[in-house]
Formats: sequence, C-alpha cells, structure tokens
Amino acid sequence: MKDNNRSSVKSIFIAVFAAGAMMSCSTMGTTASKVGTAQMNILNTQWTLADDVKGKKPTLVIETGKLTGNGGCNNYFGELTTDAASGTFTAKNIGSTKMACDSMETEKSFLNMLNEANSYVVKGNVLELYKGKLLLLKLNRL
Repeated sequence: MKDNNRSSVKSIFIAVFAAGAMMSCSTMGTTASKVGTAQMNILNTQWTLADDVKGKKPTLVIETGKLTGNGGCNNYFGELTTDAASGTFTAKNIGSTKMACDSMETEKSFLNMLNEANSYVVKGNVLELYKGKLLLLKLNRL
C-alpha cells in the first residue's frame, strides 16, 4: 500500500512539473516568435537596463541614425539602424569615454551586447534586444 501512495505522489509531482515546464516554454516561445516581425518604432526613445546591477544602471537613447547613453560609468555613442517593419536593430562604431570605475564588467558586457544585437521586440514599456532568438538585453522605458 505504501508503494501505491508513493507512486501516486510521484505521478502527481511529474504531472505538475510537466505542466509548469510546458507553460514556461509557451511563454518563452511567444516572445521569441515576435523576433523578426513588425515592431513599434523606437526612434526618439530613452531606456534603462531592467536588470539590477552594482552601481549606476546603463542607459540607451535612440535617435535617428545614432545611439547614445551611459554604460554605467562612461558615456557612449555610436551609429544605429533600426527598421520597425522587420524589427531589426544594428549598432556599429560604438565608442565611449575612458574613465575608470569600480565595476567595469557591467559596462563592458552592456556595450558588447548592444553591438551583438540584430533585432528588437517592444512589449509595453519594455525593449528586448536579441541576437537571433537569444535575448541579450531587457530595458525599461524612461
């Protein structure tokens, strides 16, 4: 009888785990399926990194043909091409000031991911930058 109870509990646990896994996959798939589709125009918008980081949060200012902001320590600038019809995002020639700060890793990673991003998805007040279907950065609108 104890084996039957253990088997029932085990079956219920597996069913609950499987249902949770399917729900999380379907949620991830919904966002990923929007990559490469028409998006809101993001020209003349300002964003800040959604993740909690040590120190100052990086920012992103998008204007026609360029991006600027603060990487958490240094101000940066670069060229930007976006296409709302296809959701493409291409940053290039990113440069920055050269001050040294306590935590340069956040800034280095942020700028590298900006440079790697090739598409974007806007969900409400959130901007997600992707490389293919891999989410690189999530930013909140200012």
